[in-house]
Amino acid sequence: MQITRQADYALRAILYLARLEPLEKAATSHIAEVKEIPSSFLAKIISQLSIAGLIHTSRGAHGGVSLAREPKDISLLDVVEAIDGPIRINECTQDPSICSFGENCPLHEVFIEAQLGLVNKLRQSTFDQLLEREKDLA
Repeated sequence: MQITRQADYALRAILYLARLEPLEKAATSHIAEVKEIPSSFLAKIISQLSIAGLIHTSRGAHGGVSLAREPKDISLLDVVEAIDGPIRINECTQDPSICSFGENCPLHEVFIEAQLGLVNKLRQSTFDQLLEREKDLA
């Protein structure tokens, strides 16, 4: 399983915004340049993150993008699911009836456990933690 490039860019954009002071805004063009994200791609990402309630956007001379919540209140799961939708390791984890082996499939439970582990790790990982990790690496 691999997250999409779009979700990766969204995570990097949110991490950039998490570094800003409260009420500070960033221009999407600046985020695109610093994070090496194609501007047209970032525009779509920003729209999806805004719809998900993770960021605020405003237009005009004093416009820009800012977090809608504190970094501690935004998880990696929030961002990935805002872009890619719910995480599914296999389609049978959502609907076991899809599997032609049904109840006798030895893989189903393993897929469910792996998916839960990944979802829980992403849910528990917040952007304030990433900022701390970043400080430790510097």
